[in-house]
Amino acid sequence: MDEIRPPRILVVDDDAGIRDLLSDYLRKQDMGVQTARDGREMDERLAGFEPDLVVMDLMLPGEDGLALTRRLKADRDVPVIMLSARGEDIDRIVGLEVGADDYLPKPFNPRELLARIRAVLRRGGGGRNGDGEGVGERYDFGPFTVDLAAQRLLRGDDEIAVTHAEFALLKIFIEHPNRALSRDQIMDWLKGFERDPFDRSIDVRVTRLRRKLEDDPANPVYIRTVWGQGYLFAPKGKAGP
Repeated sequence: MDEIRPPRILVVDDDAGIRDLLSDYLRKQDMGVQTARDGREMDERLAGFEPDLVVMDLMLPGEDGLALTRRLKADRDVPVIMLSARGEDIDRIVGLEVGADDYLPKPFNPRELLARIRAVLRRGGGGRNGDGEGVGERYDFGPFTVDLAAQRLLRGDDEIAVTHAEFALLKIFIEHPNRALSRDQIMDWLKGFERDPFDRSIDVRVTRLRRKLEDDPANPVYIRTVWGQGYLFAPKGKAGP
């Protein structure tokens, strides 16, 4: 049996105090940690270090956290938790649009960040946690095949690139087909997010996923909006009101 290695975390933040704090704290939680103060140092670390997750500050000298996250997602699709001292809703939405898997405003408690890291890594386990009960490793709908174990989405023979966050959302829909799910329910299942009644992060994720599944994202047939209730996944693709 293969030995389970500790998670590897890369912290990218220009604040030396935060780098030192998180490095010490996460290592005490049996995690392997590397740090970088900007995009140049991030690239240097990545040359010899393959992280399981990146903690990314939004405001960085040179390339900012949004640009670096977009680049990371294009190159390797590593999960990213974004930090921001501003904490504005627009920052969260833009961060999610470029592919961040979670968002945490500064100042924050390291224990909360640890919980977020574990939640994102758990979501990345692809069908091996308890939420996947009753769903096989492969799931077909319309022209799509979903490999839950490998976290792959295929349309015919072509693989569609999806982020960890998008796949986690798709998995929830697959596990609860033909049922209207509220944003609160989806947030509970996704885990690791701040609970905010005005949080629109789920809407952003749905929009991104629709772009990859729907022939006409403005008139979706697989992920439908049920007004006043939430979202409904219709695997047969039957259009509704």
